[in-house]
Amino acid sequence: MGVSGCGKTTTGSLLSKNIGLPFIDADFYHSKENIIKMNQGIPLTDSDRFPWLKKINNVILKYFKNGLILACSALKEEYRLLLVKGLKIKPKWFFLNGNFELIQKRLSIRKNHFMLEKLLKSQYQILEIPFYGIEIDVNGSKEDVINKILQRI
Repeated sequence: MGVSGCGKTTTGSLLSKNIGLPFIDADFYHSKENIIKMNQGIPLTDSDRFPWLKKINNVILKYFKNGLILACSALKEEYRLLLVKGLKIKPKWFFLNGNFELIQKRLSIRKNHFMLEKLLKSQYQILEIPFYGIEIDVNGSKEDVINKILQRI
């Protein structure tokens, strides 16, 4: 979990290949309306996010048997609670963290994504860092990030 541009999709897909668990990217479950809003530079509200999070929760419950890897911003505690509602085991949360300048730089060079760079500030404003999450500094290479996570699994 973490703000847009912190490396959730890259990390999740590489981690999936490393440990053989299925990977789900929450971005694929956004509604057309949410994508349009983000493309227009309009931050999503809780009412925009709740149906999206419920959809992801249904996917998790449907496909979670022996584990999976989910890349999702999950910026607030109430979002994380909704994502895991109904799970019988406690998930491991990895908070991919980077300072604003680093993430903004990454977003400025990212192509073909609906989340615009100018929305980053709104994500940091609502971010609630989980006290139970394992914080991973994303300042290094993607291999460094993966190795840090593998050490903690």
